[in-house]
Amino acid sequence: MSQPDGPQQPDRPVEPADPGDARWLADRLAEARDQLAATREILSVLARASSSEDDVFAAIVEHARRLCRAQVAQILLFDGSFYRLVSGTGHSEEYAEYAAQHPVPRSRATLAGRVAMDRRTHQIADVLADPDYDLPGLQRLGGYRSIVGAPMVVDDEVVGVLMAWRTRVESFDENTRALLTTFAEQAALALRNVELFTALQARSAELARKIDELEALAEVGRVVSSTLDPHEVLTTIVEHAVELADADGGSIMEYDEDVHGFRVRTTYGTGEHAREQLRSVQIDLDESLVGRAATRGEPVQVADLSAVDLDPHLRLLHDDGWRSLVAVPLVRPDRIVGALVVRRRTPGTFSDETCEILTAFASQSAIALTNARLHEQLELQRLELVRTSQHKSDFLASMSHELRTPLNAVIGFSEVLLERMFGELNERQADYVGDILDAGRHLLALLNDVLDLSKVEAGRMELEVTSFPTVDAIQGVLALVRERAAQHGVELRFDPATAPEALSADELRFKQVLLNLVGNAVKFTPAGGTVTVSAWAEGPEVLVTVADTGIGVPESERSRIFDSFQQGTRSAASTEGTGLGLTLTRRIVELHGGRMWLESEVGEGSTFGFALPRQAGSVATADPGWSEPAVEDARRSVVVIEDDPSSAELVGVHLAAAGLRPVAVRTGEDGLAAVRALRPTAVVLDIHLPGMDGWDVLSAIKADPAVAATPVVVVSVLPERGRGFALGASDYLVKPVSREGLLSAVWRAVEQRADRAAGRRDVVVIDDDPAALELIRATLEPHGWTVTTCTGGAEALSVIRSIRPSVVLVDLLMPDIDGFAVVDALRADPRTAGTPVVVLTAATLTAHDRRRLQGRIEFVASKGELDLSWLAERLTQVAAGGGRAEPHGQDPHGPDAHGPDSHGPDAHGQHPGGGAP
Repeated sequence: MSQPDGPQQPDRPVEPADPGDARWLADRLAEARDQLAATREILSVLARASSSEDDVFAAIVEHARRLCRAQVAQILLFDGSFYRLVSGTGHSEEYAEYAAQHPVPRSRATLAGRVAMDRRTHQIADVLADPDYDLPGLQRLGGYRSIVGAPMVVDDEVVGVLMAWRTRVESFDENTRALLTTFAEQAALALRNVELFTALQARSAELARKIDELEALAEVGRVVSSTLDPHEVLTTIVEHAVELADADGGSIMEYDEDVHGFRVRTTYGTGEHAREQLRSVQIDLDESLVGRAATRGEPVQVADLSAVDLDPHLRLLHDDGWRSLVAVPLVRPDRIVGALVVRRRTPGTFSDETCEILTAFASQSAIALTNARLHEQLELQRLELVRTSQHKSDFLASMSHELRTPLNAVIGFSEVLLERMFGELNERQADYVGDILDAGRHLLALLNDVLDLSKVEAGRMELEVTSFPTVDAIQGVLALVRERAAQHGVELRFDPATAPEALSADELRFKQVLLNLVGNAVKFTPAGGTVTVSAWAEGPEVLVTVADTGIGVPESERSRIFDSFQQGTRSAASTEGTGLGLTLTRRIVELHGGRMWLESEVGEGSTFGFALPRQAGSVATADPGWSEPAVEDARRSVVVIEDDPSSAELVGVHLAAAGLRPVAVRTGEDGLAAVRALRPTAVVLDIHLPGMDGWDVLSAIKADPAVAATPVVVVSVLPERGRGFALGASDYLVKPVSREGLLSAVWRAVEQRADRAAGRRDVVVIDDDPAALELIRATLEPHGWTVTTCTGGAEALSVIRSIRPSVVLVDLLMPDIDGFAVVDALRADPRTAGTPVVVLTAATLTAHDRRRLQGRIEFVASKGELDLSWLAERLTQVAAGGGRAEPHGQDPHGPDAHGPDSHGPDAHGQHPGGGAP
């Protein structure tokens, strides 16, 4: 029978016969030291992070065998039914093989069973004498006689037994059994550590997997939110899905309700040939694996494609070498969106965790596919809107020309009749013609406002932002309205002291906004009232207000007064105007990045204000880089703009020998300043200059009305005669230039200017509208002009080269050769390069149109807003070399600007039409 651990029945005396025996004490001390060393070594093994369960068990059985003075030590672990040998020392290989095939049962016929069932240390003094012990095979191979075992307890469960045996009959004393129990506890601790470490590793792996999944989902979410490119989004989704599923390829399909099936949108890890086949295969909802997944609303997988019936989609994949797949539906609450398919080239199932993460990706894919559809629909709508906008723009351009042309005739002939050019009118006739003129101007104002508002809404109005003096711009607007205000008995007030020195904005549009507000204020202010304009800087803005002492705006109308075609009810008799002025005004202010507001009290007046970003400092003036000639020098001056001192000196010598006074400057900026200050007889200009080059100088001279008539002779190494004449040069000489060539060009240019000053009044008028030609003839001939009319560009070019007129008046829109082409041809031909050109058109000029004309014509006049007497006067000035009209942006009544609701001369104070391109 086995003997349980306890003080009774010791196998050997535990106390010496003589407690004072020194030898016995020395043996005990040595044993204690060995046990302590063994325990320390086992604990050291346990403490090492790299230690495995086998390493700890090997150390325990080795020390247990040695310290227990046994031939064999073993650890047996319980697997739920048997105890199996996992580590041992001292036994033979044959024994180990037999033990592996014959595990120890948990019964009292075995020492391991007794230890486990009693949960304490047991020993058998002689297994051959124990009638209950029944492991003859193991005993025969091992040859053991005395055997002892200690339980390994983990979480209050006996999970194994540490055993030691001797091949002779020799019981294990109490100290030995206690030592074995200690080793068993250490073995249990090692086993517990291994279990904890294994669980930690599993948990860490699970956490890492979750992190990878979250990062992948986050990456997909980032792509979904950061781009509208559906291909990029879907590719990112399927790529991450394939990687997380440890698969080889995949695809995303979109459901098409029209064909009741799926089509492949994006693939990953798929060859080009297979990709093309996938995109062409019919994947039916009712007869495909993908369709079943979508119908069920859950993933469907195939572990081996070779073992199932194949639909056309699966057949294609199988033939391409794919062996397993899972299809995950992409669904929204109300519809099927598509499917995510992940594939492997080897058979096998996809785990539940993989299907779970693929389902999460499917949700992202459904959103992405929905967004892709919306993006494609929006793109189609955008393209349709672009086409519609182009049609609208074409229509507006056509309407501008087709409506302004007859309006030009109505307004123009009315003015001719009122000026009594062809005889007197009786009072009733004059009233009727005046009504026709007012109605035509009113219709033109409505047309202009509609066109401007349409350009703003279509994003086609371009601002030309410059820095300009604020006070000058405001006073210029007040000058236009002052006569009308006086007629209404309204006083205009403006204190320039508070206004900032300069403002950065589109000057033309700024004046248009202010003119509309001031004109409205005058219109709605009764006699004896005042209209006050104020301007000041406040923080990052410049604020401008127009305050009147009129009748005010009721609160019920303040929210809609800025809407199109809304005039309010401030005056029942005030039917004048288009109802678009304030709408257009606010849009122009907003286009500048500004804001607009209204403050009003009924019976006391209204204040309309707007704020624009303050971007300008002061208007700087540069010091001249040249010296004025002596006062007593009476010779005619020629400004020589040349950066090479020797070349400038040589040109100066030639000019001085011819009786002219050369003024040499080295930069384009200084040369332009000298031309404006001296008003020279001619300019000799090089092209290669530091800073502002010669082309810019030439363009600036021809764009400045004060000096535009000054002849410019270009002398350069660049053989670009066509460009020079196109920009307005009188002559173009290529270096090296002889004295005779230089002087001939200068005197020729001077003579041409003299011819103009002599009073020649020959004009060629080019327009495809016979009524417009007749109107111009009727206007100019009474002023002493010789008028030659042409209805086409080709005919006109021939006539101009033949008669060399003092000025050309050309329409831009013509059927054969348009006005732009006529200007190009005139400027490219040396015979006509210096002929002044005036554009008279009903078209609305774009920024591109103005750039094409800049520096190449005298000015642009709008047919619809044209004062014929003013036109005759301006043409006389041009023919006499009096320069060009103010550049575009100086006059708010040019071809692209319109004033307040009334466009008659009484409202403006002067007649429009002088805006340059």
